[in-house]
Amino acid sequence: MGYTYAILGSGMQGTCAAYDLATHGEADRILMADVNIAHAKKNAERVNALVGREICEPHQVDALNEQKLEAFLEPVDVVLSCVPYWMHPKIAPVAIRAKTNMIDMGGDTTVTMETLKLDGDAKAAGVTVVPDTGLAPGLVNSLGTHLMSMFDEVDTVRMYCGGLPQNPKPPFNYKLVFNVEGLVAEYTDDAIAIRDRKIAHIPTLTDLEVIEWPELGKMEAFVTSGGTSTAPYSFEGKLNTYEYKTIRFPGHCERMRIFMDYGFWGENKIAVDGTEVRPREVFHILMSEGLRDDTDQDQILVRAFATGQKDGKEGRHQIDIWDKQDPKTGFSAMERMTGFPAAIYAHEIAKGNVERGCVRYELAIPGTVVVDGLKKRGIDIKES
Repeated sequence: MGYTYAILGSGMQGTCAAYDLATHGEADRILMADVNIAHAKKNAERVNALVGREICEPHQVDALNEQKLEAFLEPVDVVLSCVPYWMHPKIAPVAIRAKTNMIDMGGDTTVTMETLKLDGDAKAAGVTVVPDTGLAPGLVNSLGTHLMSMFDEVDTVRMYCGGLPQNPKPPFNYKLVFNVEGLVAEYTDDAIAIRDRKIAHIPTLTDLEVIEWPELGKMEAFVTSGGTSTAPYSFEGKLNTYEYKTIRFPGHCERMRIFMDYGFWGENKIAVDGTEVRPREVFHILMSEGLRDDTDQDQILVRAFATGQKDGKEGRHQIDIWDKQDPKTGFSAMERMTGFPAAIYAHEIAKGNVERGCVRYELAIPGTVVVDGLKKRGIDIKES
């Protein structure tokens, strides 16, 4: 007897997660839900065609309609919330009432903290809720905890990740592969890290450094928010440094700082020809199209390294992942590196391997479980 999963928001990452659950998650049924039924039907049919069986069922669901959502979730073992990040704390209470386990793909630590406040309700209902199970936050933190497990004492964990075009085009040398609202949030909200064993709030688009990627040459990395999620609060006092940076092609950070410094990401309304507008909303509309490029495929770079002591000796371990769009399934690197880790978490929850309540991502399952799961899926992981 397999499990019933539901996907809320049957977009790119949600569809890839559904495919992974159909392949690796012991799924009997996968309910593909979206406010746009045509969207749900299209992607349910895509997964069914890829796996060669009728496992995905399309459903029209408004995730913000609590009554209808609760009824939809009642037969579900685990729901994957793949909607915009601000919706997750609105969905979590409904999932708890329906006694349905839940994960979300997160992206904003303040929003995640709202979900985690429901811990008591989740425990009383006997369900598990784990936020931030995507790529960064998500996979990068699994790499971090996997590396930490190799040491008796950990000194430093540094994580890097970038979703990039394979053929970058100036001036930004960037291809938008997820929601533009999430991108701007990463570039504007303060990052949370551990420095000198204490919580530190670090401004974004700062601390620029050059890193070498063997196949691509010199890349740049800089501070962005959200990537560490709640891990600094879990590991404060246990190591000296725990930080995350975003990888981009050289020059991207400087260009993005122009939008920040000149108010394009402001949230207060301004008057323009007698109409009040929020600069950030205008940016969202213009750049959501301007930064997309359907003619190019994407690539994901992920790096994490840790230093510490093992058996009284100093050591350093590093993991690199370089993933590209899969020609066999058509899933992009961003879809794979977000959808696969999320599906691994959903499957572990379905099997009862995660404690009840609202559980921080980095404490829910060992990072090694995710690393081993990706290897089983054919992801090339270089450890050194």
